[in-house]
Amino acid sequence: MNESGAASPDRLLDLFHGVRLTPTQRRIAHCLVRHAGAAAYLSAAEVAELAGVSQPSVTRFAMALGHDGYPALRRRLRELGARDAADQDRAGNALQRAVHAERDNLDRLAAQLADADRVAEVGRLLAASRPLPVLGLRAAAPLAAYFAYFAAKVHPDVRVFDDGGSMLVDRLDQAVAAGATAMLAFVLPRYPRETLEALREARDAGLTVVAITDSPVSPATQHAQVVLPAAVGADLVFDLHTAPMTLAMVVLQAICDAAPAETQDRLEAFESSAARRQLFLG
Repeated sequence: MNESGAASPDRLLDLFHGVRLTPTQRRIAHCLVRHAGAAAYLSAAEVAELAGVSQPSVTRFAMALGHDGYPALRRRLRELGARDAADQDRAGNALQRAVHAERDNLDRLAAQLADADRVAEVGRLLAASRPLPVLGLRAAAPLAAYFAYFAAKVHPDVRVFDDGGSMLVDRLDQAVAAGATAMLAFVLPRYPRETLEALREARDAGLTVVAITDSPVSPATQHAQVVLPAAVGADLVFDLHTAPMTLAMVVLQAICDAAPAETQDRLEAFESSAARRQLFLG
């Protein structure tokens, strides 16, 4: 839960939307999002230290966002924080606010999906990869498994990579040798180091990496050719992944739409098999 006067991560992301940032500036933006509760009170020197950049870089970052310097950006952050505090006062108790925040995350995702052609292109890219590697480590592992469970009903070879370690790179190499051309990766906070290393390995191996991640300034942007952001809820003790899971199913729909005849044939074959084996009660 944000402190009074602290801008929420979503408010911060709205500031960066549509602004072309350099890699260094993306690091600063990501740092501010991660420290959203304190961002409005940090000095330029403190932001520079947290982000691992120079203090002039922080000043240039503020100017890239349309401010005449970092103090003006900090005032803007405090204004946004005051607005968030007022909204929270009207939003009910802490549990209700967490659910309302997820609704807002879904609204933002819906707005992003106005560009249906981009999602359709992602669907064609992933549908054409045989096999299709799906990466999700630690907190992202359940999302990778959920996506893969349904994707396997319409795609002939879905391979879930949900364990790290030295074997992960071996499995990536095997997928590439078998004909994989793209990989779908779930990259969620707290961003496991192994996940980012796997993205780099996949790209170096020639795979086109599509990343579902929490923000357009996520560390995944350093290695993924296609980044699909969906905000993560951070108002409870553990993160809520409502929007990323929804986006995963949207991507799967795009895969189905990319090969409708094959999708229909595979679904009918599964239903026939399920009926023969009496898998379901209904």
